[in-house]
Amino acid sequence: MYDVVLLTLDDGQGGGCSGGCSDGCSSTPRVPVLACRDALVAGGARVETVTAHSDQEIDAVLDRSDTRLIIAAATDGEVRAVVRRMVRRYAPAPSKRPESLPEDRTLPDLPPIGVLPMGDVELVKCLGLPDKPADVAAAVLGGQARRLDLLRNDGGSVTLHGTLLGGADDTGRAIPYAAQVNVDDTVLSDGTEPLLATAVANADGYATVDDLPLVATADAADGVLDVAVALPVTTRNWYGRRQVRVEVRRARGRAVAIQPSADVPFVDDGVAGTLGRKRTWWMERGAWAVFAA
Repeated sequence: MYDVVLLTLDDGQGGGCSGGCSDGCSSTPRVPVLACRDALVAGGARVETVTAHSDQEIDAVLDRSDTRLIIAAATDGEVRAVVRRMVRRYAPAPSKRPESLPEDRTLPDLPPIGVLPMGDVELVKCLGLPDKPADVAAAVLGGQARRLDLLRNDGGSVTLHGTLLGGADDTGRAIPYAAQVNVDDTVLSDGTEPLLATAVANADGYATVDDLPLVATADAADGVLDVAVALPVTTRNWYGRRQVRVEVRRARGRAVAIQPSADVPFVDDGVAGTLGRKRTWWMERGAWAVFAA
């Protein structure tokens, strides 16, 4: 018999939990959670439903030993919020790095988790994970884990799916910005050219933006991150008229450093933010895992 925790995050915690519950939030389990719980119980598991209102409450769940965890998530960001706390819990300090840790990793294998989608969770679609409560329960009880790549960054967070940098005006037109973008030893942008978008992809949900193919080969289990920049290029046709086309430059590697010249809006695993200083993402090959059928 397995002990299983069905964890739901309080509303608004996709970017990381706050200190407490906002007014009017509820800890009553939603229908998919109840359906998954019933399927788990029918399979012989002991199940507890928990709603976390803070990082500390997530940590308390992660501290439980011999317990399988399912995250009831409405967004990619909610899954990321829990995995970020897992990384914080399991990653060793640089001075205490174990000899058994692979050279291209800074943390050990994280324990597998289940993901119960509470809505349109893009990560579940891209990874082909079970999306029905009974199927999620069966995968967790079956115990078969699928290891996936994880991106860490020097801002202290993680990325499971991908990051997209760039904004648009009220008409939906991209606003150009300048940034240095280096993938390992490859320079995609030296910071002097206007960029329309920059994609850092682990899975393929950020492969296309406004019908523009950015990343062509993103695979969440290949140990390589994919990066693309889109920029306008002006040419002249046979009649001397100026034409503007969009050029896409791509590179693959283990790490990417992006240094914008000014604040740039971005979306990371569905969570919006602003990048105003240099940030580096690096690959943690096969570091996290999900229960899969």
